[in-house]
Amino acid sequence: MGRNILLITTDQMRFDALGCNGGEIARTPVIDGLAETGINYTRAHNQNVVCMPARATIVTGQHVASHGVWMNGVSLPEDQPTIAHWLQDHGYKTALLGKAHFEPWLGNPAEFFENRMAKEGSTGPHRGFDHMELANHFFEGHSHYDRWMSAEHAKEKAKFYPMVTDRGQNTIGTGATNAPQVWPMDVPREIYHTDWVADRTIAWLDSLERNDDWFCWMSFPDPHHPWDVPASELGRVDWRDVPLPKLYRETDAERRELLADKPKHWLGYYEGSLWTNLESPREFVPANMTNDQVREINALTHIENELIDEACGRVIDWLESAGKLDETDIFFTTDHGEFQGDFGLLFKGPYHVDALMRLPFIWRPAGGIAATSIDATVGHLDLAPTFCRVAGIETPEYVEGHVLPTTGAAAADREVVLTEWDSEHGPVDMHLKSIYRRDGWLLTTYEKSSVYDGTEGELYNLNEDPDQLVNRWEDATSIRSELVDQLSATLPAARAPRLERRAPV
Repeated sequence: MGRNILLITTDQMRFDALGCNGGEIARTPVIDGLAETGINYTRAHNQNVVCMPARATIVTGQHVASHGVWMNGVSLPEDQPTIAHWLQDHGYKTALLGKAHFEPWLGNPAEFFENRMAKEGSTGPHRGFDHMELANHFFEGHSHYDRWMSAEHAKEKAKFYPMVTDRGQNTIGTGATNAPQVWPMDVPREIYHTDWVADRTIAWLDSLERNDDWFCWMSFPDPHHPWDVPASELGRVDWRDVPLPKLYRETDAERRELLADKPKHWLGYYEGSLWTNLESPREFVPANMTNDQVREINALTHIENELIDEACGRVIDWLESAGKLDETDIFFTTDHGEFQGDFGLLFKGPYHVDALMRLPFIWRPAGGIAATSIDATVGHLDLAPTFCRVAGIETPEYVEGHVLPTTGAAAADREVVLTEWDSEHGPVDMHLKSIYRRDGWLLTTYEKSSVYDGTEGELYNLNEDPDQLVNRWEDATSIRSELVDQLSATLPAARAPRLERRAPV
């Protein structure tokens, strides 16, 4: 009998969302408790800053270049081996409850099994998971949660943020400040998708035999926008009391000055003159956000994080009452972060900064250990081999990550972590590659595209400049050349032929 594995992920959660990582607003005692009895990796990076590529890395243990899911809308091939397959082959029961997003959720159900499995009454198996029950941020007609809401709570379902595609509608909001996608709603908390994911997780765990070994991925759709929390929860955080982010400036002139040292698509996004990615609504102009709108968006984000923490607590309490907590390794992370006002921006996109790239990343080994904090360069691709170590099995050959270090000494050979971005939206394409090195240097190259000629980039010394305010690309040329060479030598070759983008997102 091996150790059980519970992987908990959120969608679009910042590193500093949690109390254990310096967060001062959202109360997250359950997740903080995992860090207090486990290992908190304080310099974990994703291998891509949007959903589908990041999630493909988690499930394969590969860099984006290798698994080939180069942007949202590109489906992970169904014949791609996953760590769920591998654990399944070694006797583990496997499940994914919540958001999967290995296939485009705006894709045609005839093409993508994830988008038709609920309608067909299927819960798997799929992609190595014996059991899948899916949920998403919007009601697109595909997920198990969507169909459950239609069948059981149709009146409440109509109150959720509308799934809209027309230009001009994706920035609507009904909050106190009319902030985009802020949408408090008169819906009971117990039917909100956060609690539904926890309910379905507990139900699956309760269906297992006592001696079954299992791998369970509990995947919350929040705190990803839209910020449509149950109105009953608004009293948790008063938006009027929420401080503006450290990297937000109160005047337009100050925000423009903050962006002046960065490549041009930063300011282009801010002022609405250059739209580079679907990860923000085309019609959204960050420069038009008011200070109070930033406060309200952040308040609802904190509320969503508190609800996630409490849902995690319910599952962990169930494990303890079932006598399974001491034989279960628990991992907590997210796919990517969110600007939340940093640099005057919102949402995400081709910007390799801590707001989007640095992850909450916690491993609580079965039974717990003395609290340990490790600043090693680790990432999503290290989860798969660590699951194998927990299960006591070999790591499959296709995995490119390494077992997570459990001590500072074990982290000594962890030199770099890589993050990639590629996108094509109409006539605009973008290609970024980043390397973060354990000595604190972060380099991002901008490859030739419709926006850049291939000579531009960003370079920061995070030991001296943790907020990434001073771009050293032009003056620190020696270290720049060294890091460019190291990035080139470390990044795997891109998968060929390139996978087709088959849907918007």
